[in-house]
Amino acid sequence: MNYNKNGNFDSYNYGYTTPYMQRVDESMTVQQPQPGDKFTYPQNFTNALDLIEHALSGETEDRAFYTWLIGQADSEDDRQIISGIRDDEIGHFALFKQLFYELTGIMPQPTPGEQFVPPESYCDGLSHALMGEQNAVQKYRKILYAMQYPEHINMMIEIITDEIRHGILYSYLYSKNGCTS
Repeated sequence: MNYNKNGNFDSYNYGYTTPYMQRVDESMTVQQPQPGDKFTYPQNFTNALDLIEHALSGETEDRAFYTWLIGQADSEDDRQIISGIRDDEIGHFALFKQLFYELTGIMPQPTPGEQFVPPESYCDGLSHALMGEQNAVQKYRKILYAMQYPEHINMMIEIITDEIRHGILYSYLYSKNGCTS
């Protein structure tokens, strides 16, 4: 959004970007981004929208997984940690939905995700969750790279830092419960 002289914000303009680095002198050149570069807007925008839709599609499976994992936990401490993570993920779903709407002007359509298959054990579930958080961080960074406005960047930073924290908590639970590979 651009702040204009009348004190209003202009509408989003996703076709315009400002170079982040100015040429200092003729001997200093600015390297041009390559096509498909994950840092290059607007080339990475379509992929970011696909990744947001993918993040939204796994909601039903994720809720079933968290319900299962909480039911498998042996201690109240584990249940509280996993419940907190589940609640964060529900919040992320709302943020992704809002983000998609603000970027496209349309509400995301519900799409079926993968079918939930219970892990073989609580430790396998924790391992699965830990790897899921790591994979989410990698995908969500690609979405972050396509964001142009501070509000959207902040939303993605909140989601990504939560995912990193979740990974740490799952690692703690994995260790605490004596899980091994």
